[in-house]
Amino acid sequence: MIDRILAFLMLCLVLSIPFGITVIYTGEVMLNFVFFWPLFMSGIWMTGGLYFWFYRERHWKWGKDVVAPELEGNPLISIIVPCYNEEANAEETLLAALGQRYSNIEVIAVNDGSKDNTAAVLDAMAVSHPKLRVIHLAANQGKAIALQTGAAAARSDFLVCIDGDALLDRDAAAWLVAPLLNNPRVGAVTGNPRIRTRSTLIGRIQVGEFSSIIGLIKRTQRVYGQVFTVSGVVAAFRRRALAEIGYWSPDMITEDIDISWKLQLRHWSVFFEPRALCWILMPETLKGLWRQRLRWAQGGAEVFLKNLRHIWSWEYRRMWTLFFEFSLSTIWAFTYAVSVILFLLGLVMPIPDSIRVYDLFPPQFTGMVLAVTCLLQFSVSLLIERRYEPRLAGSLFWVIWYPLVYWMLSLFTTLVAFPKVMLRARKQRARWESPDRGIEKG
Repeated sequence: MIDRILAFLMLCLVLSIPFGITVIYTGEVMLNFVFFWPLFMSGIWMTGGLYFWFYRERHWKWGKDVVAPELEGNPLISIIVPCYNEEANAEETLLAALGQRYSNIEVIAVNDGSKDNTAAVLDAMAVSHPKLRVIHLAANQGKAIALQTGAAAARSDFLVCIDGDALLDRDAAAWLVAPLLNNPRVGAVTGNPRIRTRSTLIGRIQVGEFSSIIGLIKRTQRVYGQVFTVSGVVAAFRRRALAEIGYWSPDMITEDIDISWKLQLRHWSVFFEPRALCWILMPETLKGLWRQRLRWAQGGAEVFLKNLRHIWSWEYRRMWTLFFEFSLSTIWAFTYAVSVILFLLGLVMPIPDSIRVYDLFPPQFTGMVLAVTCLLQFSVSLLIERRYEPRLAGSLFWVIWYPLVYWMLSLFTTLVAFPKVMLRARKQRARWESPDRGIEKG
């Protein structure tokens, strides 16, 4: 009950901040925040991404002939693949996992009560692949429970977790585990997802998004020491770190965001390894994209509100940057919504000049700066990411639509996610549904 009240007060605070700014300073200042916050964050991401590239990535050799790192002691790596209704993708995913060039691996596929023919596909593969073990859960328990089941069955202290439709690059497992071996306080390593569904405009925009946004964000967050979330589709974990924090939380809608915060709040580090490539399927329809991003936004809101009371302790100060970044992004969404409401009210009724919004579109100069910054960000991402995906430049052409799609999607999902989090029953098991996997695999 206290959490619900605190969540309600937080939402009221978020709603009141932009309105308070408007009353005190005029709607023009509010619109400046709406337009310049994305500009500011874009500058931060480009700076952090270039710093990461200049001091780390530019020294790395890359190409087909580059071998993965040698892992001292040749440790066993357990690759865990939770599957729910993956009849169409399971075989391809497991073959890629079994095809790692690093040979000391085991693959554990957890069938989480699938309703299709996933169980038969997994059992047939287990007969001909001795490194593959299959576990069947009688009923759907959710991805967190499937991961915990796989972790309990794993024989290694190093767990690489991927989705049931993801294709690991042949050296991805070794790249993911190397930082765990070399740095004893690293609890998790997130990989580098690459989009393979790009037959529609929505799919092509996401290719650019993962390169020009998500890749830069991960690099920047790694530079200042904390990562908002590991990639749920490809990440490696140290078993001891997971045991210390109680593994994945079954009541969180996005287990990847939650596990990242739990690890870092217990002072485990999270690394980003861009060489650990993993090819993934993403939604290619607006409906599928909306459902996915709403779930992401809801997961972020859940973690935000879950940690709201205790994060102010000095021992958690390293997480404050992430906390304030998320807070300001949420305020941005509600500020934009309030500005739209005030603009529409101003069209039909007289309202005070101090709170009236005269124009929803940026001034000419501001719009030009935003456009130039957007193009500059795409150029920076192309410089950094082209080594991992040679055909990236052709897909980046389509991200001219990115500002409209990405920021509007972030706006609406944030507005919907916060009320959903407050209305959702606590401790309710978070079960997954089969997502939109795209129209055509590229």
